[in-house]
Amino acid sequence: MSSTASGKNGTWRNWGGNVSARPARQVAPASVEELADAVRRAREDGLKVKAVGTGHSFTSIAATDGVLIRPQLLTGIRTVDREAMTVTVEAGTPLKRLNAALAREGLSLANMGDIMEQTVSGATSTGTHGTGRESASIAAQIKGLELVTADGSVLSCSEKENPDVFAAARTGLGALGIVTAITFAVEPLFLLTAREEPMPFERVLAEFDQLWAENEHFEFYWFPHTGNTNTKRNNRSAGPEQPVGRLAGWFEDEFLSNGVFQVAQWAGRAAPAAVPAIARISSKALSARTYTDIPYKVFTSPRRVRFVEMEYAVPRAALVETLRELRTMVERSGLRVSFPVEVRTAPADDITLSTASGRDSAYIAVHMFRGTPYQAYFTAAERIFTAHEGRPHWGKVHTRDAEYFTRAYPRFGEFTALRDRLDPERLFQNDYLRRVLGA
Repeated sequence: MSSTASGKNGTWRNWGGNVSARPARQVAPASVEELADAVRRAREDGLKVKAVGTGHSFTSIAATDGVLIRPQLLTGIRTVDREAMTVTVEAGTPLKRLNAALAREGLSLANMGDIMEQTVSGATSTGTHGTGRESASIAAQIKGLELVTADGSVLSCSEKENPDVFAAARTGLGALGIVTAITFAVEPLFLLTAREEPMPFERVLAEFDQLWAENEHFEFYWFPHTGNTNTKRNNRSAGPEQPVGRLAGWFEDEFLSNGVFQVAQWAGRAAPAAVPAIARISSKALSARTYTDIPYKVFTSPRRVRFVEMEYAVPRAALVETLRELRTMVERSGLRVSFPVEVRTAPADDITLSTASGRDSAYIAVHMFRGTPYQAYFTAAERIFTAHEGRPHWGKVHTRDAEYFTRAYPRFGEFTALRDRLDPERLFQNDYLRRVLGA
């Protein structure tokens, strides 16, 4: 699950295939000093600068016709501080490598998203999250970060050092500078017991508050055109460790969830009228299972079927009503939606432009198979989400602009004022940031 860049014409494309760019040059610095020098050179040459990780955003947040920074050489753990229980990691480190390295050290993040191919800087800068009753997004676990600013200087940020920058740059959209290192809070490695089981859509909505309150991590997938969901409850466990067997894991996670699902998507794209029937079959393909393992092996799963995605955070109290409206829209619209809708939650946090900033949130993610027209579905879904004061994920398809975000985020002005101070000449500007943050 990586981005692609053609060596022949220098074209960069994102993972979803819906965004491309042709930067004037691409740079893969091997040190913070080299990265800072690349920023200074770009400024001298009158070129804009953006950094990109694995290209897993579905927006053009990382696209540029200037200098594209590729941080694949800035990887690995810098330091482990067992007294403070923190780990400092280079910004280009994929979450997959970080999780495995932490496990070898007997450590873990408290929470994480459901995929781990993104870089740590890309994931946090766009607000990547998992699901949790008390534990929040990946960015909310940051204790410090290092940032190369527009003048090429290196800025260290934490609650005590440059706290205003720290408050914003944890989810900084690439607008404040280029993150070069992140310090995460960690804890001793623990076990999670996952309980996955099908459940009727109406029952999930009726019991949602109870399911959320009784589980540390609760999420579910609803299959449009059906009344079926697949639920997942993750809770800490004293053990013993009982991982999914190799054969069972291959059958459920690879053969069914990726292989058969891929074929179903091809069939649905070729014959849209068959999508409801395919959805009914797909929604019943996975059976209930329970397993216990270390966190990243429970939180994450392989995603090999490529798609395009929109996700909005709505106030958690508005989730049930929002989902009912989404279902009604799908039923009445004549749309054929072959991908399940993913639902997760997060507690309020204190990050300036986090989608959970200042309020308990529920996330609703809609997807369409790559190569399938998605605009009509996403437009109708977005109309529902925004009616409930939704905040779009910064790395996923949306049409909102700075005027909307001024209303959606009480601290939006704090972020733009900080941007004016750190990047007055808009070295890190691109079309996406111009739209969502203003000039």
